[in-house]
Amino acid sequence: MDLADFSVYCPHGPHNFRTTQEGALSDLRLVYKDLYHVAGYPTGAGNPTWLHTHEPAAATSPVLLQLMNAGMQIIGRVQTDELAYSLNGCNIHYGTPANPAAPDRLPGGSSSGSAVAVARGEADVGLGTDTGGSIRVPACYNGLFGIRPTHGRLSSEHMVPLAPRFDTPGWLCRDAVTLERVGAVLFGAAPLKPEAVDLLWATTLFDLLPEALRTAIAPLKQQIVACAVSVNGWDFDPVRLSELNNTFRTLQGREVARTHSAWAMQHLDAFAPDIAERFQWASQLTADAEAQAEEACQQWKAEIIAQLDTAFLVIPTTPDLAPLRSASDADLADFRMKLLGLTALAGLAGLPQIHLPLVKVNGVPFGLSIIGKPGSDMQLLALARLFSDAIGKDN
Repeated sequence: MDLADFSVYCPHGPHNFRTTQEGALSDLRLVYKDLYHVAGYPTGAGNPTWLHTHEPAAATSPVLLQLMNAGMQIIGRVQTDELAYSLNGCNIHYGTPANPAAPDRLPGGSSSGSAVAVARGEADVGLGTDTGGSIRVPACYNGLFGIRPTHGRLSSEHMVPLAPRFDTPGWLCRDAVTLERVGAVLFGAAPLKPEAVDLLWATTLFDLLPEALRTAIAPLKQQIVACAVSVNGWDFDPVRLSELNNTFRTLQGREVARTHSAWAMQHLDAFAPDIAERFQWASQLTADAEAQAEEACQQWKAEIIAQLDTAFLVIPTTPDLAPLRSASDADLADFRMKLLGLTALAGLAGLPQIHLPLVKVNGVPFGLSIIGKPGSDMQLLALARLFSDAIGKDN
């Protein structure tokens, strides 16, 4: 472990500490994203100008406190894309960390440091956040299990926000058992006995994947079917992904503008060009656009929650393998649009989603996600363990 690798670890701390030797997670090591406040220390949010223009935190994140009080060894504070407003894992100030699972590909973000430190084996748990996919995407790219909890189930207090109506803490691990252990502590609930459930398989979305990924997923589906009570196709028109993408981006953008425009518009030259452009775009969104997006969001939320009343939904987490590090800005922008359509399915409705890294394609990690109804987080964690045991992570 190299704490001087500033593409992964932050120059500011605190690093290397624990508050107690006792607790349910005392055998585990933790890294935490540079959005979580630690009392007495500054939070950088992936941007040096932010770091130097904000006072040290007055209080520690309740989620981080829970994990500290559970006995975890804190390895250190890790990098994020600037103010978490990206999914690539690139940071113009600190560099792009190498993806340990696929060094020629991006690590994903914005929880890039959390994912890479866990994938490198330097920590057992990477505490991150997810707004538009910032746990789910790096989990997929780095071959990790990751959970975006039901929105609002975990406290987002004493964190640097991006878009509060979508922000949620989340975490990444190399195995489903550890993912579930952390959930038991944070949710204050005992692990559930894994039981077969009814699944909805998003056939039309899996059909959008490149042929190599469809071929790799096919045997995985058969193994999952064997673990389920029933598996039915989900009748979803993929053309709607563009609508959901636009709805999410508009609502997120208005939240971002309310949260950060006053500061960001005064410091645009402190951001990478793509992120500065995103802040400028968000600041120009209108109240009418937000009202229309809100109506679409509420309709979608009612629709999908009704679908999940008695079943869990299985979808591709991302539209393809992690982009190459050499991908052009235009290609990355195009990929982002496709990606946000998928992540918006759960994000708009505040639903819990787990990524399972149960397949590789030519050695590159890929996998799928399970989405559940609000509050089904512990059931999802049990399902992740069930499917992982049945299939094997190195399948």
